[in-house]
Amino acid sequence: MAPTDRPATDAPLTPAAFHVLVALAGGDLHGYAILKEVEERTEGAVRLSTGTLYGLVRRFLEDGWIAETPRRRGQADDPRRRTYRLTPEGRQVAAAEARRLEAMVAAARDRRLLRGPA
Repeated sequence: MAPTDRPATDAPLTPAAFHVLVALAGGDLHGYAILKEVEERTEGAVRLSTGTLYGLVRRFLEDGWIAETPRRRGQADDPRRRTYRLTPEGRQVAAAEARRLEAMVAAARDRRLLRGPA
């Protein structure tokens, strides 16, 4: 599927997919940094395997939701390390999923399953 064939409101995302997009919304990251960001942001509740992460990365690259950032001249890191950034379409997808989740939480509050603001 070409990047333009997939609507930006494609939802729901899996929790792992959403966490990866949210991590990249904070800036360019390489794979290990994505894993650590997700783990830290969720206080250890979500720990992605490398297989899960790189399967998502491959899919997101194909769908045009993320892009590999160009290597900077003189970069001292391992030359095999790839860094990724969220594309505008990827940001739209993540935002659409966040709105969907927000609506679900609002419905839970309406039914008194949750109290007050998050």
